[in-house]
Amino acid sequence: MRENPLVLHVLGARPNFVKAAPVVRGLGALGVRQGIVHTGQHYDALMSDVFFADLGLPEPIANLGVGSGSHARQTAALLVGLEEVVLAHRPDLVVVYGDVNSTLAAILVCAKLGVPTAHVEAGLRSFDREMPEEVNRVVTDALADLLLVTSPDGLSHLANEGVPPGKVHLVGNPMIDSLFSALPKLDPEPVRARLGLPERYAVATLHRPGNVDDPASARELVEGVLAVAEQVPIVVPLHPRGRGRLAEAGLVTGGNLSIIDPLGYVEFLSLVRGAALVVTDSGGVQEETTMLGVPCLTVRPNTERPITITHGTNRLVTPATLPAAASKALADGAATPSGELPPLWDGAAGPRIARVIEAWLRGDNLSPASHGTPPTA
Repeated sequence: MRENPLVLHVLGARPNFVKAAPVVRGLGALGVRQGIVHTGQHYDALMSDVFFADLGLPEPIANLGVGSGSHARQTAALLVGLEEVVLAHRPDLVVVYGDVNSTLAAILVCAKLGVPTAHVEAGLRSFDREMPEEVNRVVTDALADLLLVTSPDGLSHLANEGVPPGKVHLVGNPMIDSLFSALPKLDPEPVRARLGLPERYAVATLHRPGNVDDPASARELVEGVLAVAEQVPIVVPLHPRGRGRLAEAGLVTGGNLSIIDPLGYVEFLSLVRGAALVVTDSGGVQEETTMLGVPCLTVRPNTERPITITHGTNRLVTPATLPAAASKALADGAATPSGELPPLWDGAAGPRIARVIEAWLRGDNLSPASHGTPPTA
């Protein structure tokens, strides 16, 4: 290892930025040299550039601008672009986040070039191989050198897959760190007033391939959302992915339904904080609503974040059961997380991850994850 090792963070989509910010700050506090590679997987400025400003992330050392496309085309472009960046900078460790195609491409490039990698949010499993994200998770965890786990169930999943325990470290959830940091700025009133929303409203985020790629599935989802809109006004910050398909199915502004462009991190979470209900198919939003105590209905048959159900405010629904579930959630009123927040959702995951990475860079022997005690600085 070099005397002044270099860590590169590969980020491609909104959840990556949110998870990386506390890690970047933590490594910076320890004096570790680092840089960010923005793949441009989320190419809309409202889905990427604004997050750098909201989260205080430094300017990337490279922006690949790969944009959208099929999984094969996007991943192929990422493989070519990331190989060039890794060869140019020769990092000592590449850190990847979550389960997007940028994460998969980076882990493959580094595995073939012999560059060590760390995966933040390792061990999450939906056990649904029809989800592209699940394939990305399994491949990434199989190849990563350091597996940084956000919840205890991830430890069991990795152990069942035969991952050596010395690679695995329970560190907590850095997405919650970002939310803790943002809390003082999360004021629903300005964004609610700007959007012309009443005091009681719902928020929906919809983009998963299983919901929006097939026309019949998209129509079923839209019918469920429109039925909820008969109960409460809904605002939908619509992801570029699937926008056309959902519009064809009838998800257009009118009546109690308002379709808007994606929002920045602070504006979006301000909107969520003031909502009576959130309808989503996103993974991160399940976690954010759990911490904020906002009722969340996840339109999916499964979740890789079951802790948001057992410890939080989340419930799985189908498009058909969504209207009734919304009616109950609205009648029950504001949600309260059951007991304490999940383990290590304490706002200190970023520093824990940074200490694990710094110790690994020094060549220290790390404590196994089963003890739940990352090394101290």
